[in-house]
Parts: sequence; structure tokens; C-alpha cells
Amino acid sequence: ASRLMELGPSPLTPTQWGEALRSAVETFNGLHREFSQAFSSRLGRDNLLSNLPVVLLFFVSGIILIWRGHHWLDGLVARLRERTIEGSGFWSFLVSLGQILVPLAGLMAIVFAALLTGMVGLRAEPIVRGIPVWGTIILLSWWLGDQVFSRSDRIATIPLSPERRAMGRLYTGLAGLCLALHDVVDTLASGGNYSAGARVVWEFPVLVLAAFALIQLGRVLNSAREPVAENDESEPTFKKSVIRILGRAAIAIGLIGPIMVAVGYGAAGRALVYPAISSLFLFGLLTVFQRLLFDFYHLVVGEKGSEQGGLIPVLAGFALSLAALPVLALLWGARVADLTEVWASFQEGFALGDARVSPSDFLVFAIIFAVGFMVTRLLQGALRTTILPKTRLDTGGQTALVSGVGYIGIFLAALIAITSAGIDLTALGYVAGALSVGIGFGLQNIVSNFISGIILLVERPISEGDWIEVGGEMGYVRDISVRSTRIETFDRTDVIVPNSDFISGTVINYTRGNTIGRVIAPVGVAYGTDTRKVEDILLEIANAHPMILSAPAPNIVFKGFGADSLDFEIRAILRDVNWVLSVHSDLNHEIARRFAEEGIEIPFAQRDVWLRNPETLRRVANDNPVEAVPPGGSNTPQDDT
Repeated sequence: ASRLMELGPSPLTPTQWGEALRSAVETFNGLHREFSQAFSSRLGRDNLLSNLPVVLLFFVSGIILIWRGHHWLDGLVARLRERTIEGSGFWSFLVSLGQILVPLAGLMAIVFAALLTGMVGLRAEPIVRGIPVWGTIILLSWWLGDQVFSRSDRIATIPLSPERRAMGRLYTGLAGLCLALHDVVDTLASGGNYSAGARVVWEFPVLVLAAFALIQLGRVLNSAREPVAENDESEPTFKKSVIRILGRAAIAIGLIGPIMVAVGYGAAGRALVYPAISSLFLFGLLTVFQRLLFDFYHLVVGEKGSEQGGLIPVLAGFALSLAALPVLALLWGARVADLTEVWASFQEGFALGDARVSPSDFLVFAIIFAVGFMVTRLLQGALRTTILPKTRLDTGGQTALVSGVGYIGIFLAALIAITSAGIDLTALGYVAGALSVGIGFGLQNIVSNFISGIILLVERPISEGDWIEVGGEMGYVRDISVRSTRIETFDRTDVIVPNSDFISGTVINYTRGNTIGRVIAPVGVAYGTDTRKVEDILLEIANAHPMILSAPAPNIVFKGFGADSLDFEIRAILRDVNWVLSVHSDLNHEIARRFAEEGIEIPFAQRDVWLRNPETLRRVANDNPVEAVPPGGSNTPQDDT
């Protein structure tokens, strides 16, 4: 704290500029003298000539890796990104790491070649050995910008417009370059024993450039509230709120840092700007690793899903964020000893009655359960996509088997995790005894539905895709879980039916085992029609329909003599009962057409009203002309004059 608040020399003081220039000139003169002495030495020249083939080999290899390695990897990453299978993002991420490793290998080769020449002296050696570190910072920042602000909407981890993402890539690379330059200046100043004034003069332009990059990155992040596209109407999310807060903080630090250095508080200004850039980089890495976890989860499980789906990768991302907190503390000046003390206090846990609960126990439980859960999902994915499709099990049986493996796997994962963590289950026995009473009274319906769900999965009286009717609801079974079953009706609405209704009630399954079903089409004809002719026509109509089976043959039933018509029915077996309504409609259309051609009348109900004594009604109307109701008139008084 005392160093941060110490007032030092200002870089804007002209008297410091001459000293800074003299220090830089002395540094470069010293490097030149070292090289000249080494080259003028006969022993140095002999060493250079003897190692020259190896030096040239490493130097040329390094140049090729730096120059062409990036393009090779870009092509490979592009080909992997074009794939649409699950987990392709995971493989392309791993290959994209080569965009750092391959150029870095080239830098290492060049540095090794420089050291083999024997021309590197004591002053130049820290600079030469620092080249891979500075190259790593620049390459990592460039790679991070390409991941976070990618040109591809699917890869970019922050939702921004293409123009904003282009700015993000530019200023992320610039910020990384400033971090490397800051370390270069620090290395030169330490090797040349620069004074405080000379050091701050050379550091100030780099810090101003870094603050400018920080401000621009803050503007890019703050624009996360803007719609990505013209038709984007997405609501603000927690992630966008955090991004905007980071952007505003970056803008504020970028403005305050150079002012503090210009005034003379150089340590405080540097302690604000550079950790802020490193913190933004850490946040970007977290978003990239979060996306990597989703890709890896989808690769292992074998399920398609959006990058916002899946509880396990979300929890893993949360754990990753917690693990990044110590790194964030180190970036802002915390000591390793401070973190060690905090970790020791954390491991002691807390007392709960006579027992001491250690967070490490929960950590072991969470890790083992997560591993068991992932293994279970992996086994389910293998069964669903590879093993079961090659068997003779139907779709319902495959779903039941996969669900059963999931329940057993999760139960075993929890049991193994509890045992490995050393959690005492004795105390849970009392809790289980108390819960059993509550289950017996208040949760009996839930337990009944749970047991019924297991019975449905084992016996499989219904399967996914079946057309059923239960409790007055008719539709297709879309999902069977341990508590309820989801039915999609013909109105495209979902009905959630408790599983106990399937076990204790009556269920009609129209497609169990096969899709063959019967259609019944009733029709009536007028009295006096030739019934045999009607039967022949109806039989021709039934036999002509492509969905009606010829074996068993359709049947025409003369049901009887109705009040208004002679009643007939077409009874036929369909190839697929799911088309029963369409077939019924086709039969009705064809019946109407054929009956019209043959002159057969389809009657409708008619009624004749007979009056027993109309003469009495006429007499009453003549005797009471005022009260009588004339045809089409009213019973209001009439004027006869």
C-alpha cells in the first residue's frame, strides 16, 4: 500500500527525458559491445562455425513454423468447423491451440539457434530468453481474441455484432502486445539499472497504448446490450449484464490509469491498467473453456443441444469460475502465502454438532459423482446410437433400456461417491425413518407414480410413438418418465398424465405391436332402394381404396331399418390405423359421388305436421277476429273500416 501511494517522478517532466534517452543508448551500446567482443574472439568464431549447420537448421525451421504454421492450422480448423457432428467444436478447439504452439515452437527454435551461436552475452541473454515469453503473450492474446470475438456466430463466446467483434479482435491483440512491451521495458530497465525517472518515461507510452486498448475493449464489451442483428429481440441476460459491467470498469480504469502515472503515481497506475487487461483475458478464457465444456459434454453424451443446455457443463463451468478466483487474486497483487493460508482455513471445515464437515469431502463427492454421471451418460449414448439400433428391440424397448441404465448408473454413482467421501450414513438412517412416515402419508401419490413408471418401463404396455386413449385423452405418447407420461394430442397440445392412471385405469392402445386397425363408415339410403345394389357399390368403393387390406376383405353390413333410412356400414381393415380419419373422409367422398351417379338417394329426416280439426280453428278465428293471429301477421287489434 505504501508503494502504491508513493509519489514518484512524472513522465511529463522534460528533465527526465534526457536521462531516459541516455539510459537507452547505454543499453544498446552495451549489447553492441558484447556482440563485438564475442565475434572478434577467435574462440567465439570457431564455436559459431562449428555450430553453424545446427544453427541454420533451427533458424530456418523456426522461420517456416512462424511463417506457414499459422496458415496450415487455419485450414485444418476451418475444415473441422464445417463439420456438423456433435463435438466438432471440441476437436477444432484442440487444433486451434496449435495456432499458439506451432509459432511458439518456431520462436523457441530461433532462440535456441541464437544461443548456439555463442554471440549472446550477459546483457543480451535475458532479452533472448524472454522472447518466447513475450511471443506467448502475443500469440495467446491473438488466439483469445479470435476465439471470444470469432467471425463465426457459433464459435464467438460473447454475443456481439460482426463489426464489434472485429474491433474486439483488433484491440485484444493490441492489449496483448502492450503486456509484452511492458515486460520488455521492465527487462531492459532491470538489466540497465535505469533510474526511476528513466523507467517511468519509457513505460508511459506503453501504458498509454495499453489504456487505449483497454478503453476500446471496454466499449466493445459495453455494446453487449445492443442487438446483434436487426431482428434480434432477445432479452437482457445475466451474462450480458456481467459483460457490460466489465466493460464499464475497463473504460474507467483505462481513463484513470494514465492520469495517475502522469501525476506521479506510477506504481498505482500500472497496478490498475495491466491487471485489468489480464483480468479481461482471464474472463475471456473462462468463456472459451465454458464453451469447450459444452462441446465435450455433447461429444461424450452424443446428444444435440444448444450451448445453453445441460446441467453438468453448467456446474462444471461454475466450478471452473471458482477455481479462477485464486488466479484473479494473484493478478491483483495477492501473495501465494495469503492464498495458502485461506486454503488451509477452508480445509479445516466447520463443526456440525460432534462431527466436523470438511469441504474436501464435498469436493470428493462432487468429483466422483460427476465422473459416474458422465460414465452413465457415455454408456447411454453408446447404447442409443451404436448398440441398440443393431438389435431387434423396438423403439419403446430401446428407450426403456436406456432409461433403466440411466437410473441404475446415477444410483450407483451417488452410492460410490458417498462411500468414497467418507460420509457417515448412520445419521441418515434416522432421517430416512422420519421421511418414510411422510412418504406414507403425504407423498404416496408421488411414490405410486414412481413405481408405476418403473412398471411401464419394464412391462412396456405403452411405448413412445403409440396412439393411445386414457382418461378421455387421445394422442401419441412422446415421453415416458418415472413420474408421468407426456401425450401429444391431435390438437398439438401436451397432456401430462400420471403414471398411476396407466396402471390402475383403462388404456386403449391403437398401435401396440402393429399399426393395423379398422375403419367403420356408416351410410343410409332411402326406403325402396335395392339393398343388394347398395352393397355391391359399397364393396367396390372399399376394395378400390389403397389403404384398405384385401385380406381380411372389407365387409358390408346391412345394420337394419332406421327411422328415416336403410342403414349400412363399411367395415374394413387398414394398413395403418393412423390414417383412419383420412380414409373415412375418402370413403364418404366416393360414396357421395357413386350414389349420385347411380341415382341412389341419401335421405335426411323430414317431418309433416297434421292438424286434426282445422275447421275448429277457422271457427275460432272468425268469432274472435281481434285475438286471432292472421297468417304472417300479429295479434294486435285491426281496424276494419
